[in-house]
Amino acid sequence: QVQLVESGGGSVPTGGSLRLSCAASGATDDIVSVGWVRQAPGKEREAVAAIGSDGSINYIDSVRGRFTISRDKAKNTLYLEMNSLKPKDTAMYYCAAARSHLKALYYLRSVKFDYWGQGTQVTVSS
Repeated sequence: QVQLVESGGGSVPTGGSLRLSCAASGATDDIVSVGWVRQAPGKEREAVAAIGSDGSINYIDSVRGRFTISRDKAKNTLYLEMNSLKPKDTAMYYCAAARSHLKALYYLRSVKFDYWGQGTQVTVSS
């Protein structure tokens, strides 16, 4: 099994920045692809960024150019750098990981991951 623990969420004003971290433990050798998924109240969850098994990186259009996903395999840690935050970015953000060998775009479209963290809240005030 894999355990994922997020940190770094908080409340910021419009235009602010946050850096989310996700520490993985357990059977981390199982992790091939990773991503960040968010869910706002009353809305469906959406994968905002992902790194595929081939190293491909992809973002949904609404965060492209503002968010950066990165991974430090040596530290078993995943990051999401979020800049120019907007109120519509307010959501619970989840770290997610998968065992399958697929491109980043697959995870953005399917939001299908095998492991999930407990989430960290991001609130952007107007």
